[in-house]
Amino acid sequence: MTLTESKIDWASLTAVDKAAVIEILLASLSNGSLGIKKTPGVCGGDACIGNTRIPVWSLVCDRRLGASDGIILESFPDLTAADLVNAWAYADAYPEEIEQAIKENDEVMEESEVY
Repeated sequence: MTLTESKIDWASLTAVDKAAVIEILLASLSNGSLGIKKTPGVCGGDACIGNTRIPVWSLVCDRRLGASDGIILESFPDLTAADLVNAWAYADAYPEEIEQAIKENDEVMEESEVY
């Protein structure tokens, strides 16, 4: 299959399938990336970068506040560019989950301001 043929095939994939393709490509390109993990009892079971406690929703919030990938990588020295690609692909594939996690975090923050 040529690259041009692949591009046509990729265009027909769902967001979840595209995220899976990215995960496969990253695994073949980067040895250190551990993908996205959900671990019960860690960060409320939210999707996090590899074995870190950095939730995907938090990175999405950083991006929405105007932080570039470069700034995010400077802020989290243990993250790699591949980790961010994984995070953005996950966020694109599961937007409802990310929005719910952001909403829940906002509610917790509002409650803590009241007390």
